[in-house]
Amino acid sequence: MNGLHWSWIALQIVAPTLLGLLAAWPFWRKGQPIFGNLAGSAIMFGTAFALIMREYTEIDRAVGVCLEQGYTCFPEPSAFTRFAIYASIGMIEAIALFTISLSAEARYRRRGYDPQWR
Repeated sequence: MNGLHWSWIALQIVAPTLLGLLAAWPFWRKGQPIFGNLAGSAIMFGTAFALIMREYTEIDRAVGVCLEQGYTCFPEPSAFTRFAIYASIGMIEAIALFTISLSAEARYRRRGYDPQWR
């Protein structure tokens, strides 16, 4: 219960980023950036929420074991810190997705113009 689970944090950084971009890309290519952003950010926030719930369950079980043995224990770092890490990563991923979406949308808009007018 002490320390952070770096493998889960690494998973949060890599997997939703790639899956979110893969989910958003077809929508961006069809000229639907809003739907692409919704699809990608749903994956990113959903993964963050799932990992927060996994962390909550693990902390709850560990604290329950401590209470059954007759003493109290607290996670280090605190539950809030652990949850904030996953939530922050999810928010940063969503911001990056929206930023990438802006460049994809700009390319889509410029496609309709003659090259000499771009």
